[in-house]
Amino acid sequence: MTLLDSIIRAMAAADAGEVSFSPTVPIILNSDDIFPTLKPESESPTSLPILRVSGWSISATDSNIIKLTSKFSKTLKKKLKKSLDRAEFLKLLNAFLQSIGDNLGLGFNPEAYSHLSFDFSRFAIEKVGFFIGQEVAGLIIDACVVLELFELVETLIVHGLVGHLYATNLVEKLLEHNQARLLCLSVKHISDLRPSELLVILRFFLSPSDNNSYDSFLGVKKEWERQALLAIEKATNKAVPQKAATLAREASILLMLAHDGFSPAELCLHYVFGSSEMDRLVLSSVISKLSGREILGLIRYFGKWLKKYERFPEAVPCPQAKSLLSLSACEDIPSFDSVVRALGLILDEHFSYLVLNSEFHDEMRAMQKVVSDLAS
Repeated sequence: MTLLDSIIRAMAAADAGEVSFSPTVPIILNSDDIFPTLKPESESPTSLPILRVSGWSISATDSNIIKLTSKFSKTLKKKLKKSLDRAEFLKLLNAFLQSIGDNLGLGFNPEAYSHLSFDFSRFAIEKVGFFIGQEVAGLIIDACVVLELFELVETLIVHGLVGHLYATNLVEKLLEHNQARLLCLSVKHISDLRPSELLVILRFFLSPSDNNSYDSFLGVKKEWERQALLAIEKATNKAVPQKAATLAREASILLMLAHDGFSPAELCLHYVFGSSEMDRLVLSSVISKLSGREILGLIRYFGKWLKKYERFPEAVPCPQAKSLLSLSACEDIPSFDSVVRALGLILDEHFSYLVLNSEFHDEMRAMQKVVSDLAS
């Protein structure tokens, strides 16, 4: 078996959930404390490209966190196999996060929050989440989904602690619970989503199944409304500095385009096609597997964007709006270029089908006119 065959087999096993990850060191070690202590074993010159070094040691802080993490992981695994209620889980999780904070010298105030509080969990994850590690984060995610603690799932996703190798079938579980907002955040923050996961997410956005999923989409719509109103408030507030007010006006136009005229489910599509991290090959593969009805939905979605950019040519990306104005939605809005690229992928993958089905012709003619006007 070649090395490539071994890698392919290992990747297939990982995607199928057949690989068990049990690292000896369940956290990311602080290299600043390790590398300065490493020295070559021999001072004599050598022609070898690699030198053996000595002096490897793990800091006392990292050692303590490793012990805490291993103990917490074993306890949580046992609890998940038997039974676990919300109060017991939050007490276990918060005590673990408190211990990490104590080892790092952060000194969380135990009196500020109850050890059964969501607020403490979210606050502590924001502060020490980097030291949790994705394997343990996967266990925490599993427990949160079982107990329907989706506020904590959101915090773990937003802070980059979720990867598909450790969070088993997370996308499928979120779909079962109609968590449209968390699926949007998964597209935005989970960098190693598989094409199969992205496909089911895209189909969910294009074809809402029932009233429960529609209610979930309304939550996404309210978030876009909140961001748009915040942009308008900052743009009209005389106390805001001129530079920030100008940026807020640009952001309010962009957010108005992204909100008005789109259905709640279509607002979720913004996260897929507004992402700067989306791989073109992955997106092409996903689009190629969509049905005719789903492709028609996408074409109509992109048609809306083209008409909006034709009507409001002053609408431009506002990358600074997130950091300066807390308008995070601005980075999730598809640009004109990304809309055209996605349309090109649809034409590449489904050209014959589009030509042979007359229901697409009117949509394509309308878009052709808009594109011609924009190009001229």
